Amino acid sequence: LSQWIMNEGALAYMIPSPPPNAALALESYVQDLDGLVLQGGADVSPASYGETPLRPEWAGDQLRDEYEMVLIRMFLQVGKPVLGVCRGLQILNVAMGGSLYQDINTQIAGSRVHRDWEIYDRNFHNIRLVRPSHLAKLYSTTAIARVCSVHHQAIKDLGKGLVAEAYAVEDDVVEAVRLAGPTWVYGVQWHPEWHDANDPALMDGRPLLRDFLAAAAQRKAARQSSKANR
Repeated sequence: LSQWIMNEGALAYMIPSPPPNAALALESYVQDLDGLVLQGGADVSPASYGETPLRPEWAGDQLRDEYEMVLIRMFLQVGKPVLGVCRGLQILNVAMGGSLYQDINTQIAGSRVHRDWEIYDRNFHNIRLVRPSHLAKLYSTTAIARVCSVHHQAIKDLGKGLVAEAYAVEDDVVEAVRLAGPTWVYGVQWHPEWHDANDPALMDGRPLLRDFLAAAAQRKAARQSSKANR
């Protein structure tokens, strides 16, 4: 994911696990960084949205959840852009008060397999873009797109202020969300960093990434202008 970001000329920093002086470190991260990208990884813990794990192996990583939700809220507080990918979309939804399906195939009748260990990052499927929406503006010639995803959790109840902008064609699983309002906040369930930009069959991840980076640059320029005018 970091390489995908840096391919567009941005400098990506990896935020470490919570240090002993986490509050001070978080303030520094929010002050120094122009935007936040939340990547994939371990399950979001059901405890983070008030549920008990249906199976022990779905207990997730509650410590990481809490850390990332604090980061999300602090970045939103100062109006800096946030992009969530896969788990990043899910924790964004939980941070905004939403909930998740702990396991798609267990809890959604007739659902497709969104995580197939046999083919892993070759698990392609189609999504439909909601029109009108911000995502539809970025992909103005696209109604149905092909993406790659590896997840077994998914959004159940949308968090406060979040709007769904894409769904899986086969089972209506939420595939993209945007936070209504002036701050650039977006989450996608698929992995745009895995898509070959030279493969016309796949959704090109660059328009979304460039839009995020443009929002970060705009926010930085506005902040610098404000300081200069003081």
